[in-house]
Amino acid sequence: MEHTDKLSIIRSHARRLKLSWIGANVAETLVRAQSASPSYDDFLIDLMQSEVASREAHRKILRYKNARLPMSHDLDQYDFTMSGGLSMTQLHQLRELHWVEAGFNIMLAGPSGVGKTFIAAGLCADAIEHGYRASFRTMDEILQTLRTRDMTSAGRAAYKNLCSSHVIVIDDLMNIIVDREEGNMLFAFINSMYETTSFIITTNRSPAEWAQTIGDEVLATAILDRLLYKCELIQLSGRSYRMANRKTIFEQSQTENKNEKSRL
Repeated sequence: MEHTDKLSIIRSHARRLKLSWIGANVAETLVRAQSASPSYDDFLIDLMQSEVASREAHRKILRYKNARLPMSHDLDQYDFTMSGGLSMTQLHQLRELHWVEAGFNIMLAGPSGVGKTFIAAGLCADAIEHGYRASFRTMDEILQTLRTRDMTSAGRAAYKNLCSSHVIVIDDLMNIIVDREEGNMLFAFINSMYETTSFIITTNRSPAEWAQTIGDEVLATAILDRLLYKCELIQLSGRSYRMANRKTIFEQSQTENKNEKSRL
């Protein structure tokens, strides 16, 4: 049998077995094997490890896609000089993700601009890197998913993806006014998930203000009870990072003018 025929057979079997990396790289792999002359078991191990690594890389890409993280989420860039922020020790402990393994929630509270969303997104990314399925959603996006889960195929898929997550970020919880029906849907969702999923909550409202958002103190208390059952509450404070590092087109223009004058 010709070499090209053998390659075609291998690729055909690889497609049927969904071994995409082997099917795409069989020719190069065989050339390297002929040159290095590995033992049969070493060759097979290398082949399987390459397929597994390719699948894991693909799964990670899908996990990031489904998570829908904001662009800024790299906790290696966290500014520890921020007043009222996390200490290096606190952040390192959070990034170890022992709280996910233990089924704990994280609540990040504080005024706007102190890094709540950035920390939540970063921990979500860390969870993905460690093989967890994670979702990053605003409260409005959560409610939209709950409203459409029984109405459209896209809504059903979004809800299924949400429910399969090991970690769920709800950004800006209770920052928008919701009606009684929406509040009940949110409670039912959290109640069905809180024992098997770790939530990361960001909010600039105190739990005492949640009843005003929902308009139902009993319902707000029930939601709070589930989230705080096993929860680390982290209070952030200080000046808004965004305002402290605000960019303007005028500053940029002035800098460009100075640079232009220095070249003349």
